[in-house]
Amino acid sequence: MSPSSLSPFLKLLLLLLLFSVISADPLYNICGTTGNFSANSTYQTNLNLLLSRLASNVSASGFINDTVGRTPDQVYGFALCRGDVNSSACGSCVDTATQDIQQMCAYNKAAVIWYDFCLLRFSNGRIFSYDGNSPEFYMWNVNNITRADRFSKLLDLLLNRTTDRAANSAKKFATGTVSNFTSTFPMVYGLVQCTPDLSQTDCGTCLRGLYSPLPKLMVGKEGGRVIGVRCNMRFEVYSFYQGNSTLALTAPVESASEPTPPPASPPLATPAVPQRGKKKNAIGIVLAIVIPAATAVLLLISIVCVCYWRKRKRIPKPPYETDGEQIPSVESLLFDLLTIRLATANFSTENKIGEGGFGTVYMGLLPDGREIAVKRLSNSSGQGLGELKNELVLVAKLQHRNLVKLLGVCLEEEKMIIYEYVPNGSLDAFLFDPTRGQQLRWGIRYKIIAGIARGLLYLHEESQLRIIHRDLKASNILLDAEMNPKISDFGLAKLFGGDQTQGTTSRVVGTFGYMAPEYAMQGKFSIKSDVFSFGVLVLEILTGRKNSSTYDSDVAEDLLSYIWEKWRGGRAMEIVDPALGGRYQGGDVLRCVQIGLLCVQENPNDRPTMSTVVVMLNSETVSLQPPARPAFCAGKSDANASLGSSNSTLPVEKSDRQSKSFPMSPNEVSVSEIEPR
Repeated sequence: MSPSSLSPFLKLLLLLLLFSVISADPLYNICGTTGNFSANSTYQTNLNLLLSRLASNVSASGFINDTVGRTPDQVYGFALCRGDVNSSACGSCVDTATQDIQQMCAYNKAAVIWYDFCLLRFSNGRIFSYDGNSPEFYMWNVNNITRADRFSKLLDLLLNRTTDRAANSAKKFATGTVSNFTSTFPMVYGLVQCTPDLSQTDCGTCLRGLYSPLPKLMVGKEGGRVIGVRCNMRFEVYSFYQGNSTLALTAPVESASEPTPPPASPPLATPAVPQRGKKKNAIGIVLAIVIPAATAVLLLISIVCVCYWRKRKRIPKPPYETDGEQIPSVESLLFDLLTIRLATANFSTENKIGEGGFGTVYMGLLPDGREIAVKRLSNSSGQGLGELKNELVLVAKLQHRNLVKLLGVCLEEEKMIIYEYVPNGSLDAFLFDPTRGQQLRWGIRYKIIAGIARGLLYLHEESQLRIIHRDLKASNILLDAEMNPKISDFGLAKLFGGDQTQGTTSRVVGTFGYMAPEYAMQGKFSIKSDVFSFGVLVLEILTGRKNSSTYDSDVAEDLLSYIWEKWRGGRAMEIVDPALGGRYQGGDVLRCVQIGLLCVQENPNDRPTMSTVVVMLNSETVSLQPPARPAFCAGKSDANASLGSSNSTLPVEKSDRQSKSFPMSPNEVSVSEIEPR
């Protein structure tokens, strides 16, 4: 083989390899909701026979439908290959699909799976008559197109013409290209296809429903596709199908070309200058000097203004702040439901990473490669739509290295909040596990304490509005890849404006064991109620024990009593988590114990602010005040007395992570437990 022919051959080989790799990976799958079958049942036997028939016979025409069995174990199914692939690739794709679908939708009586080269569908219901294209899903190129208006006209022409060609053909398949008269604008490639059993009218109706109008997600994009069970379409600015195009179109001038410029105005006739003596000549000389000079002055002023503006623009802002104009409205934070379904593989159990009182949390991957955590709020979460939308715009402006970044919200059919994904999960998963707790060396624990303090300081004093978190706890502290802490879950946060520093609510919400006494008993919350929760967290990090768990009594707050007694007896080092193995600095531990006890004092005025806490953590020369007796500090004998009247019942956080509400006089307390990641 000559060197000149080697390069094209290699390119062709690589292209074929690329097609084979792409065709082997499923694009998407949906498991049906029409019931399940048992292993070794008649339905499973019929399904295995059906799938075997589809894989064996699809290569002949690229489409086959079949039925096996009798009611109630009858199975319907069909397979469709893309019209441009050869019989070998078609058979291989469907054969792969028959294996994958039984693993991804094990024991489901209905399912559908899509690949780049084929689709496979089966069901226990009749699916051969045309009743729409649902379910559908979208995919799009993340690159934006230039001159979107012109591109839309080209695309509309291409899709309409290829639709007509496909609807009138036996295979119900067509490809095409469209270009315009300018070489600077890209050629557009398109592909449309229906299942061949559709009529001409049904095929045309199905295809036009995909792009008329074009889904908003694809407007202005270089490519996109809509894929359903009966028809699909795709467009790109590069060739993505095999073989020659069915149609080669050239856009008419009025739909694609630049608007015809108006004819140039005829040159103005130069007027004859009358000879009127030296006076006129003097005026001309003056004007010739003054006009350029004035122009130069104006130009200089403009340059100075531009330079000044750019200099102001380059002034760096603190890394935790963002310009409020970047988020003008809640609309800029909205995610559509289809995007979230695709990102989470339709909320698959494999992507489920947490569950609690507010709902379930799933990991997801956006088309642009960003990993996300989707908190799917339950109907009983109690957060109203209006409250959610109002707070999102404000919370989304928070930018700090110790806060989880909120990316947006989905409000279609149900309420979902989208956060950045934090890989190491929540602090409680490490802290309260004896084995994983060993990964939290003393240096990491101290870094976590300091990071939480800085995040709270930002919320209380450095953000645009003062924010009270109200639900600070170990499960709401997430750890990134470097074990840096990030405060999460602002569903209960309260935002203060101006000089407001505290508020009162008739509905107390949060997690018992972390609530400050004035909040739990009277509904009063302030920055000092967050400080109390921070103090509980510090003491949990030091001991590796939950404040809401029993230690040597039945009182939820007994951890505080235990630490206080050790502190008073001069034996504070005995509280340290055994998982540390004695590897820590005693002075730092004692300082953190004292800070934790200062934060959980009963009187809010006696607790330090977070700015003071940050100073105490970062400076060994600052003297600390001796702490007073912690709030809720009681033994078995006086537990009820410290909690209030005997007819006031407070909920205790359950070990099975369920949420429950109990009446309380005069307020109502709700327990929440959620682990967004």
